[in-house]
Amino acid sequence: MKLLHVDASALGAYSVSRGLTQAIVAEFVASHPGTEVTYRDLHATPLTHWALPAGEDDPNAAEGEKVLEEFLAADVIVIGAPMYNFSITSSLKAWIDRIAVKGRTFSYGADGPKGLAVGKRVIIASSRGGIYSQGPAAVMDFQEPYLRAVLGFLGVTDVEFVRAEGVNMGDEHKAQAVENAVAGISGLLRKAA
Repeated sequence: MKLLHVDASALGAYSVSRGLTQAIVAEFVASHPGTEVTYRDLHATPLTHWALPAGEDDPNAAEGEKVLEEFLAADVIVIGAPMYNFSITSSLKAWIDRIAVKGRTFSYGADGPKGLAVGKRVIIASSRGGIYSQGPAAVMDFQEPYLRAVLGFLGVTDVEFVRAEGVNMGDEHKAQAVENAVAGISGLLRKAA
């Protein structure tokens, strides 16, 4: 089994999403001996943003192909996706732009778009400074709906979230949010076994 571990937080050792992805990957590897893990840190080694003038060749095509091949080869993808300004990080968006490739991960036909990256499982470690899963701020959540939509467009329907919310609402709230998220990881992985 191949697992792709992607982190996108700029906070390094202070990152909640990085801690959650590490816990998810460790638990997954312990539950599935022999899992081959590929790691990509989108903050330490950022990808160029996909915005070329018409007719120009992509000078980073080789790296883009490597990113796409990592995604295509993976059975399981664990993504650290902190919420930045109600959405995802620009580094994660750059990664998504490199894996959303017509003819490779999606196609268009007479019936409209069709996702080609079927059979993959994605586990997203989401960290949020406030509470966005419910209440008045829920209308500002452009992180989780976007990730579900774009992955669904690519054909990935097995998408699960491990969420730590309210991590900027005080130390006690942060500790409880992280503890709850970590506690849910083993149950999430057992459910799929």
